[in-house]
Amino acid sequence: MQMSGTTAGLRGIHSVGGGVAWASGTDGTVLRTEDGGYMWQRCAMPPGAEKLDFRGVWAWDENTAMVMSSGPGEQSRIYKTTDGCSHWTLLFTNPDKGGFWDAFQCFDLNTCYMLGDPVQHEFQLWHTEDGGLHWLLEHGRSPQAESALQSAFAASNSSLSLGVGTVFEPLFGSGGKAGAYFYRSMGIVACSDDCPEHNSPAQYDVWQKTQVPTAGGSASSGIFSLAFRDENHGIAVGGDYTRPNDPAGTAAWTSDGGQRWTAATKPPRGYRSAIAWDSSAKAWIAAGTNGSDISYDEGKTWAPLDDGNWNALSLPWVVGPQGRIAKLDLGKLARK
Repeated sequence: MQMSGTTAGLRGIHSVGGGVAWASGTDGTVLRTEDGGYMWQRCAMPPGAEKLDFRGVWAWDENTAMVMSSGPGEQSRIYKTTDGCSHWTLLFTNPDKGGFWDAFQCFDLNTCYMLGDPVQHEFQLWHTEDGGLHWLLEHGRSPQAESALQSAFAASNSSLSLGVGTVFEPLFGSGGKAGAYFYRSMGIVACSDDCPEHNSPAQYDVWQKTQVPTAGGSASSGIFSLAFRDENHGIAVGGDYTRPNDPAGTAAWTSDGGQRWTAATKPPRGYRSAIAWDSSAKAWIAAGTNGSDISYDEGKTWAPLDDGNWNALSLPWVVGPQGRIAKLDLGKLARK
């Protein structure tokens, strides 16, 4: 366990490496460590962020980071610092009163994507190519959806991913009354007179949509987090956050890039909001409000790891409510 110096609810965590990590949460809270967690610094609060909930943080080094707040309409915002969080610049505010941002991920210093709940029958997938100075939403290029039946989740800033290694493509998980689905961008296709409805007259994105055997069918259930360790092997975790101790439908795995998903035969012990691959242990770790679990067989079976109350992962870090931060002790990590 770490001494965070805050009682804020933490849902954003990003490990940069070299002892540097950033965390974020409620009441405009942003934290930073440069020494592997020996000391966590409380950052200067971004302007006007006193009541914002920073669900996502993405950092490049000890000086440069962006944070994303989640909330209805203008409560969803993006801020950036380049001086070690002494000062922040507001880059972007959600222009849609009915919008709600769930997660954002960056591929490099310039290219980032941001996922939002459906508005006007499509998920909101924003992107920037200039480090966040300008964000573009191209209507008709994002997956179609029913706003009343589908949503993404902002539990851990990991319902969206940009692939692994040299594979760069947006992919995300959803939930809601319509069920749990995995979406993967398969690239842009040019068209002329035969363009699908609601799409650009010149080109459109092809999306793979696959149902995933996790809990679904209610507004509180679905895929809350997903990750891939290579182009083919991935894990989706979730469940129903109103039933945190119910293990049913909390994890599924794929070995073909998401074309087919299989439910875990021995799932995590309850709702899980975060998943991460540990390359050192060659294992998957999932975390949620009643603890964490580990899988050494690509997500088919899971064993208990701890009983903490957690929200988000960026290994070796895990964060949760009331300022909880802990660091994985690889020396004590053994197969169970």
